[in-house]
Amino acid sequence: MANNSVINNGVREYVLALAGNPNSGKTSLFNSLTGARQHVGNWPGVTVEKKEGSYVADGNTIRVIDLPGTYSLGALSEDEAVAREYIINEKPDVVVNIVDSTNIERNMYLTAQLLEMGANVVVALNMFDEAKARNIEIDINGLSTLLGVPVLATIATKSQGLDELTELFFQAARKESNKPLIINYGKEVEEAIKKLQEEINKEDALIERYNARWLAVKLLEGDAGIINNVRNCGIYDKLEKIRSESVRKLESLWGDDIEAVIAEKRYGFIKGIVKETVKRQMSAEEKLTVTDKIDLVVTNRFLGIPIFLLAVWGVFQFTFTLGNPLADLIEAFFGWFGEFVRGGIQSAGAPELVVSLIVDGIIGGVGSVIVFMPNIFLLFFAISLLEDSGYMARAAYIMDRFMHTLGLHGKSFIPMIVGFGCNVPGVLATRTLENKRDRLVSILINPLMSCSARLPVYIVFTGAFFSANQGIVIFSLYLLGIVLAIGVGVIFKKLVFKGETSHFVMELPPYRLPTLKSTFIHMWDRGSDFIVKAGTIIVAVVVLVWVLSSLPAGVEYASRESFLGQLGAFISPIFKPAGFGNWEAAVALLFGVVAKEVVVGTLGVVYGVQDEGLQSVIAKMWTPLTAYSFMVMTLIYIPCVATIGAIKRETNSWAWTFFAIGYSLVLGWVMSVLVYQIGSLLGFS
Repeated sequence: MANNSVINNGVREYVLALAGNPNSGKTSLFNSLTGARQHVGNWPGVTVEKKEGSYVADGNTIRVIDLPGTYSLGALSEDEAVAREYIINEKPDVVVNIVDSTNIERNMYLTAQLLEMGANVVVALNMFDEAKARNIEIDINGLSTLLGVPVLATIATKSQGLDELTELFFQAARKESNKPLIINYGKEVEEAIKKLQEEINKEDALIERYNARWLAVKLLEGDAGIINNVRNCGIYDKLEKIRSESVRKLESLWGDDIEAVIAEKRYGFIKGIVKETVKRQMSAEEKLTVTDKIDLVVTNRFLGIPIFLLAVWGVFQFTFTLGNPLADLIEAFFGWFGEFVRGGIQSAGAPELVVSLIVDGIIGGVGSVIVFMPNIFLLFFAISLLEDSGYMARAAYIMDRFMHTLGLHGKSFIPMIVGFGCNVPGVLATRTLENKRDRLVSILINPLMSCSARLPVYIVFTGAFFSANQGIVIFSLYLLGIVLAIGVGVIFKKLVFKGETSHFVMELPPYRLPTLKSTFIHMWDRGSDFIVKAGTIIVAVVVLVWVLSSLPAGVEYASRESFLGQLGAFISPIFKPAGFGNWEAAVALLFGVVAKEVVVGTLGVVYGVQDEGLQSVIAKMWTPLTAYSFMVMTLIYIPCVATIGAIKRETNSWAWTFFAIGYSLVLGWVMSVLVYQIGSLLGFS
């Protein structure tokens, strides 16, 4: 697979694919190699995230492809299929396999599969410092000799070993051939492999694409993806006949399924390699690592959930204590900028309609959203710190135990945590659940998680009425979302999706000190989406809102008589029991279906906000109780159009999609009415 590099504008371009288990430090290595020269998209035809970047070494460009983190190259998940198909079809010059040095035996399963398929591999023993600290000695040269590929030590979080990695990469990329690893699966299995291999070697189309022995092993394992790939070849019927006869014979002989037999042999090979090259010298005290000691407290049955809530509360306190002064500066800038532009284009003789469009519509609408950029970036910064330190995995573990007691699948909480950033990847993350019922429940409750798009709405209203307790009030909304999601999930599970909930094993990575570089890259990856939205969707919607606010001709801008005002007035009676039965709130919620940030942009336009600021206007026209009721409605009602699209795609059903829209609308209305009516009865205003 070597020497696939191309020359582009006189510069040779190589392709390096990063493969590794989840939590092996693969993303840290990717960030260290590529820095800011990276972008994120989706693999063609699937929704698995594709990270790609590049760097320059020795005058050559190295394009780095970050394959999805997987434990093997089977077909159990879309991630595994994507990683395997990329290596088979794209044939990268080198696959750098990231191995967690502290957990080498488990990580080697993927390594063995990569080597068996004939990939041109360089093994990076990552977190080598942590292995040393645990008195794990690894014979790097011995490991390299036994595997037949270059092996080196790296510490991705400290950018150590990267120069040596690049050097080994070039050596591997320029060598002429690569010898696939051959694991002896025992006499009977080897005979079956040989029969299949002989047949495969007769078909040029197959041997051009696959290593014949590897393909034979995959067929014996019954890999559905690979079987489907070869289904159209001319010798498929013969292959299938040999395969089924061999499987029947071997399973009868072993009394077990053939896939388990092959996996056992593969693990036996790995165990032998590890025995020869890895030594552990651990005293009784050392067996209890720092991670173990922290976990005794953090994942404690009684302390776990209070600590998790405290961590979430700390995130919001951090976000608003640091973010609000910066937001004030941006708000002041947009106020000044709006007047500056108004003065400039008025003096140039522009019609008042154009002045209004630019100043009231675009600058006023977009500015009222952009002003919350510091809070959103700080929120993602804090979440990245929790993720990179290993705490988020503990949060999922803690909630798994809790959710299982309610009859919900523990894996559901992972998509819910993802939903804190954005509901779209949260919905997509539900595909890790194997059971269809559990998956549907998780998809339906995910939009109840407060995504970052709702944050600008919370900031506006809490800033206007709860500035002294802003973090606590917003924390209460996030908590309400979690409680509702779990409550609704339990109801769905009992009434609609009855059945047993399966258990699952969750991997807890060791705690690590997050690096600023990695944290900033994660923050930028997620936060920049907000800026892109502000520059595209939000501009388009605020211009539409401005047009509807200015028509029919002759009406006062953004008045009750405008088209927008008439539309809002038609809808607004529905929200009267919830306390915000004004037409401005109605149209803001209506346009908020496009994207939740648009709620603020719409309010900015309809209130014609300039120097005075949106919060000041709202403080005069709303009350604390109606503000909280409105925030509850914004949290719960109809997901944004992007999330609706994700639900349709993942459920493949318009019925479930409309159900998600309908139940969330009803639930949002009921909850906001309850908040307002109960609050009024208790004497709040």
